[in-house]
Amino acid sequence: MGSSEKNILVTGGAGFIGTHTVLQLLKEGFKVSIIDNLDNSVVEAVDRVKELAGPELSKKMQFHVGDLRSKADLEKLFSGTKFDAVIHFAGLKAVGESVANPRRYFDNNLIGTINLCEVMVKYNCKQMVFSSSATVYGQPDKIPCVEDFELKAMNPYGRTKLFLEEIFRDIQKAEPDWRIILLRYFNPVGAHESGKLGEDPKGIPNNLMPYIQQVAVGRLPELNVYGHDYPTTDGSAIRDYIHVMDLADGHIAALRKIFEDPNIGCTAYNLGTGCGTSVLEMVTAFEKASGKKIPVKLCLRRPGDATAVYASTKKAEKELGWKAKYGVEEMCRDQWKWASNNPWGYRSKP
Repeated sequence: MGSSEKNILVTGGAGFIGTHTVLQLLKEGFKVSIIDNLDNSVVEAVDRVKELAGPELSKKMQFHVGDLRSKADLEKLFSGTKFDAVIHFAGLKAVGESVANPRRYFDNNLIGTINLCEVMVKYNCKQMVFSSSATVYGQPDKIPCVEDFELKAMNPYGRTKLFLEEIFRDIQKAEPDWRIILLRYFNPVGAHESGKLGEDPKGIPNNLMPYIQQVAVGRLPELNVYGHDYPTTDGSAIRDYIHVMDLADGHIAALRKIFEDPNIGCTAYNLGTGCGTSVLEMVTAFEKASGKKIPVKLCLRRPGDATAVYASTKKAEKELGWKAKYGVEEMCRDQWKWASNNPWGYRSKP
């Protein structure tokens, strides 16, 4: 059956990566249901997806406020709609917060996902694309990171991703009719080219780009750069930044793989560009895209931060036929368009 017949449940579909992926799914002809508890997202983001998709395609989208920790919420959803697959984004994702409050992360990320699996089995939907993370590699012994590296997360957030990967591997081994793809994202940045969708974290951002963006629009006075004595060319840490639209397309490639390959089992793929960019290089690129000076404050390293992490993307290229198209310049251009159009994110000024 073509994508137009397939019905996809997207958990956490109102979030940063979720909204961009939902839009691409609609454009590719899928039907989409979103469930989101709006813990770190807003309804306005879903309205913008509808606006960008247009009236015809948005008829194929449904939005439900619900929490994966509530089996009743999931029952309501699955009893009313037959899903062909689930793309599972929902979860908390701030490293620092997870160190301070690990129980909140175990409750949300682990219990929510275990509930989801139980209900999926009950309604015979055993196909999933899971939002994992490069944090499962910890401080890798060598780079680029390859999918078969030893896994060792360095903080409770990363451990929830690692535990869930292990849980999925165990479930799939016990019940071989499951098809599961684990997507290990590197550092998602950028925004939709329209400037209408982007990242809008609540509170002080935990990630580099939303932080830079808030400095550029005057919401924060300066950018804290953690670590300026790493053994890298400019002393700042190196990461693999990936445009959120490339990431969205990676999910669609993974979905197609699940539908086409009965022997996929439970398989992990890196989604990154395969190139490392230092924090200070990213700052310079953003200054160029925005025409704004970003005041930088050099701070001590954060515990648990790795010097350099970037992806080997060969496996995704070969098996999913997917490769990142956008570079740092486009990431900064699109991020700035979103920021300058929406200086306070999806809200008007508080």
